[in-house]
Amino acid sequence: MSDDRTDSDDCTVEGKPIPDPPIPEPDTPVGSPSGPRRMRMLVTIAAVVLALDLLTKVLAVAFIDPRDPIRIVGDTVTLTLIRNPGAAFSMATGMTWLLTLVAVGVVIGVVRIGRTLSSPWWALGLGLVLGGALGNLIDRIFRSPGPLQGHVVDFVSVGWWPVFNVADSSIVCGAVLLVALTLFGVEPSGVRASRKGDAA
Repeated sequence: MSDDRTDSDDCTVEGKPIPDPPIPEPDTPVGSPSGPRRMRMLVTIAAVVLALDLLTKVLAVAFIDPRDPIRIVGDTVTLTLIRNPGAAFSMATGMTWLLTLVAVGVVIGVVRIGRTLSSPWWALGLGLVLGGALGNLIDRIFRSPGPLQGHVVDFVSVGWWPVFNVADSSIVCGAVLLVALTLFGVEPSGVRASRKGDAA
């Protein structure tokens, strides 16, 4: 008896087609944590930075006399209380309202990127930036002379470096980390750019 089956018959079971098995994406990291997990990491880091920034600012305002800096290491490292209308490290003074809007944009951008993260290093860098941006943004909104024009509390003075605070340090450290990740080809997804190029 001859076999009258065709190739199409082999791909069906009781008249129903058998779907092809899914092909994994070559640039998807195997076993990478989900986006929500990295977002939680980002938010936790930002919350810790924000809490430290707010606490140290409250203590600085309460215990440091602007006219009498506290010497930690001679005149090299001191706690010097100032009110900064500019950006981190006293840059762009006189543009407080614009810096406030920029900070709001940074916060929104970080949150949007954070929702798609798989890389823990990107979560760390963005968390540092977010926490620092929120810390200084709160000062600009709620401190005198008024909303969107508030002056940021700075109190750490190291040598010739401009006076700064915890938020400033966090923003700079986070930005340096993000630049390094970009230079080394590590994307927010956790995949190296070279791997994606090879897969293509």
